[in-house]
Amino acid sequence: MPTFDRLVAGRHDVVAVVCQPDRPRGRGRRPSPAPVARRALEEGLPLLRPERVGTPECAEELRGFEADLGVVVAFGQFLPRRIRELPRLGYLINGHASLLPRHRGAAPIAHAILAGDTETGVSVMRVEREMDAGPVATLRRTAIGADETCGELTERIAALTAEAIAEALEEIAAGTVKWVDQDAALATEAPKLDRDDALLDFREDAAALARRVRALAPRPGARTRHGDEPLRVLAARALPGPVPDPPGTLRCGDVEPLRVATGDGWLALDVLQRAGGRALAAAELQRGRSLADGVRLG
Repeated sequence: MPTFDRLVAGRHDVVAVVCQPDRPRGRGRRPSPAPVARRALEEGLPLLRPERVGTPECAEELRGFEADLGVVVAFGQFLPRRIRELPRLGYLINGHASLLPRHRGAAPIAHAILAGDTETGVSVMRVEREMDAGPVATLRRTAIGADETCGELTERIAALTAEAIAEALEEIAAGTVKWVDQDAALATEAPKLDRDDALLDFREDAAALARRVRALAPRPGARTRHGDEPLRVLAARALPGPVPDPPGTLRCGDVEPLRVATGDGWLALDVLQRAGGRALAAAELQRGRSLADGVRLG
């Protein structure tokens, strides 16, 4: 959304908007427009919501707008050649949430946190057939906070993407843009995280587990089990120190924080959520329904 707002407010004309069709959203699961579609309607801009953007019919409709350039941000559909080369300049640009060629794929922010990267950023690149492999024009870097979650970092990256896209547009318009090919040998993949990626394996070290919690927060949330019940872990910290207990052992001392034994160090549990309940601070959850000392999670 920040990129859309920046484009609409800028000096270049937005001639049309393309986004996903209305999808079921919210508790009622009623079809409703995506936020970008809603904003486009508010601005009175032509709006296309095709199930498949690559059809000849969609390409013909887009051709009628006579756009000079296309801007892509988190679109989520494959863009065939007939779409990629349709604008007058012959290409589309994309704001990708990583420092390419690192973390190509659908979940670059989460994977940057999982990998323990200390910085990430935005790469403005040309869209090509191979995912996130096109030459790069603009890089914007930002440090990853030691306790920053995927949700928090995503918000910052969205604002950074708007700035990077605006900068690239000015360079393209002025004819000063310089494209730099990516080094494919340095590429890493960042596929969409699935249910298994959210599972906490307490045989791992505490630092890696804390990163996994941050990478999955706030949604879908890292998960484990307490007895027969699922338990989401939404905030956690790695604590140093000897661990005499088997991995997964829960300790609930009066002074020490609620913590779990891991393969190396302790994982302090700060925010938890039971199935059907709301997210609670660990101390509050203990008061409402005790987590027994010595039980094994997982």
